[in-house]
Amino acid sequence: MKKETQFLLSTRSLSLFSVRAVHELVKAWNGIKQFTRSTLSSFTASPDPAENEKEMKRLIQTCVASRSGEVTNRACAVELGMAYLKLPSVGKARFLRLLARDFDVDRPALRDDISRYLSASNDREAVTGEMSLSEALIPPRLRLLKLFKALPAGFKFLIDMRADLLALREQDPYMEKLDRDLKDLLSSLFDVGLLDLKEITWNSPAALLEKLIEYEAVHEIKSWNDLKNRLDSDRRCYAFFHNKIPQEPLVFVEIALTRKIPDNIPTLLDPSAETVRPEEADTAVFYSISNTQKGLAGIHLGNFLIKQVVETLGPEMKNLVNFVTLSPVPEFASWLTGRLDQGDLSMLERYEVDMVKTLSGMENAARGLRQLLEPGFHADPELAEALKPILLRLCGRFLLNEKKGKRILDPVAHFHFMNGASLYRLNWLADKSSRALSRSFGIMANYLYKPSDIEKNHELYAAEGQPTVSREMRGALKK
Repeated sequence: MKKETQFLLSTRSLSLFSVRAVHELVKAWNGIKQFTRSTLSSFTASPDPAENEKEMKRLIQTCVASRSGEVTNRACAVELGMAYLKLPSVGKARFLRLLARDFDVDRPALRDDISRYLSASNDREAVTGEMSLSEALIPPRLRLLKLFKALPAGFKFLIDMRADLLALREQDPYMEKLDRDLKDLLSSLFDVGLLDLKEITWNSPAALLEKLIEYEAVHEIKSWNDLKNRLDSDRRCYAFFHNKIPQEPLVFVEIALTRKIPDNIPTLLDPSAETVRPEEADTAVFYSISNTQKGLAGIHLGNFLIKQVVETLGPEMKNLVNFVTLSPVPEFASWLTGRLDQGDLSMLERYEVDMVKTLSGMENAARGLRQLLEPGFHADPELAEALKPILLRLCGRFLLNEKKGKRILDPVAHFHFMNGASLYRLNWLADKSSRALSRSFGIMANYLYKPSDIEKNHELYAAEGQPTVSREMRGALKK
């Protein structure tokens, strides 16, 4: 059995795509090792975690020492990268902590540089001190990260390493600092100017279509027929790609071409619905946007994706007058139930208090509303109709007024407001899936992207935390 096959069989908790990616990575990295005359000793996992850590530290020190030639340094990085991939999750956490703590800046040396800078007596000494300080603030681990970056599939390796790190960063300030180093490096590599916008169609490679099914994060793609429907003539799908990982979509958006702004997701995704001729459509609906790489969290690729797609579709299809989303409101239910569980009556209008008391038979209307919103409430038409105006009003308040600082609490709303959209409409029971009912009581939102207003809306929200609301939505909230 080949060595790389043995390695793949030893990995655990990897998806099919992860196994394929690691297989290609191992093949490419083994090729690099063959070019170096000096073969490094292979890492062999020991039952003793301390012994593993000692060996990993030796490998890292070899990589960051800069005493060898470029070829040997690359081979060293390959050896270390393959060792990292072999580790279980606990071992990877130990490795990352080692990298964060033992290969951070040299603080005693930094203090000496600060002292020399503060004692500078002329411009030359001050400039020299600044340069020395700047160099002292660069942790040795950055050399290793840059070696990884230069390897074949090194971009993907760094993305996956950061994905491992994200769950650990809040436990340790050193890990937060390592995360910042990785995020800064990845941000420079995945700047929007370095990305390619491509359309994905039913004729795209099967491996790429498989990834759409795997990565779809908003509305599950249940089958190949479901995927084919989403790539039909009245649908579009666009993704950002990077030339260093050309087979991996970094973020993609699914679009439906319709004759009006939709108010529910089942109709939009219905495979038996009439196909709209693209030239007859007046609306482009962005109904799902999915980030595919956990390790790129906080690097806002989706912000630019929607804007570029609007700029692409507008000139291509001049019949389109509306660019909107049909979006979930994922944090509404948790926010509202938290307030209701406390018996908070301040957010209910007087007439709502009276109605809820009558419907629930409870003296405290807040707790009465909480009781009425138990799973299955939507299946009672009379109850659902009675609760509709209350929940729509409260959802509007949540999306527009509930903030942390200047930022709207709901992450989807924040994303669209930050991108320059306005809140156009709220849609009652637009998604009756159990997930949507538990997160937003089935309510979905339309956010409108009007090309002439995008920059103005973005600046208003970014500077003042003020979201933009359509006239229709403003009038509905006053009712």
